[in-house]
Amino acid sequence: MFTAQALREIHDRAHRNLAALLDHCRLLDAEQLDRELAGFGYPTVRLQLHHAIGAERYWLGVLQGRIDADDDDHEFPTVSALAALRATVFAATDAYLRGATPAELNTARPMLTWGGRTKVLIPAHVVLRTQTHLYHHQGQVTAMCRLLGKPCQGLDYPIE
Repeated sequence: MFTAQALREIHDRAHRNLAALLDHCRLLDAEQLDRELAGFGYPTVRLQLHHAIGAERYWLGVLQGRIDADDDDHEFPTVSALAALRATVFAATDAYLRGATPAELNTARPMLTWGGRTKVLIPAHVVLRTQTHLYHHQGQVTAMCRLLGKPCQGLDYPIE
């Protein structure tokens, strides 16, 4: 059984790393932030970051009965704009977890997802998926930063 407290701690730790990655990405100029690099599903650093943050926003919406698609990347052209989006999404997920009961988090229920599909999901699993998804895309962004000549380190899940 998952608790809101444990999920909030995981969420906080993951977002500390994401905030640090966004700070690192401030070293990139506008051209580097939007330079397309082959071999990545989202071909730019900016699009990778927007997708990672937007996916958490989307899944939180699913948990709350709405579809918040992440097709608004043009509204977040800078690292500062993405950092503000991250803070907003972090606060929204944290508020959801603060108000979630153990039954809410651990009971499978039908949820409306993209394309009008209904899936039976456990909310705690949805929250955990958003956090592992952040790390997948953080890995992609760190690889992109390395290719752009701005390597970074120290962004593994904090165990202290």
